[in-house]
Amino acid sequence: MSDPKNPFDAMMKQAQEMAKAFPAMDAFSPKGFEAMMGTMPKDMMDFWFGDTVNKGGLDARTRLLLTLAGLTMQGAQNDMALRQTVRHAREAGATKQHIVETISQMSVFAGLPAMTRALELAQSVLDDEKDTKKEDGA
Repeated sequence: MSDPKNPFDAMMKQAQEMAKAFPAMDAFSPKGFEAMMGTMPKDMMDFWFGDTVNKGGLDARTRLLLTLAGLTMQGAQNDMALRQTVRHAREAGATKQHIVETISQMSVFAGLPAMTRALELAQSVLDDEKDTKKEDGA
C-alpha cells in the first residue's frame, strides 16, 4: 500500500506510469537490445585491448578472460555483459575450455551459485554459436 505523503513513493509511482506510457515498452527485450551489439573483430580487440600498443602486455584473450572472472566474482548479475564478454573472448581466441575453467576457478572465491549462474549464461552463448554454425552450413 502506498503512502500518499511519501514523496519517494509518489516519484516511483510516477516513474512506473511514465514507463507504461512509452510506445512498445511492453515488448522491450534486453536480449533483443543485446543482439544489436555486434562482436568486435579480433584484430580490433588486439589493437585496443591487446598488446599492440602495450608491447609485452596482456593479449586481448587474457584480458577478456580476466573480465569474465570479474563478472563471475560479482555474482554473474549482469547477464548482458557476461554474454558479451564470452562472445568477445571466443572471437579473441578463447576456447570453450578456457571459458569454463575461468568461470569454474571463480567458484573458490565467488561461490557455487555465482559460478553456476555464469556457466549457464556462457553456455547460452556457446549454444547460440552452435545454432549459428548449423544455419551457416558449417
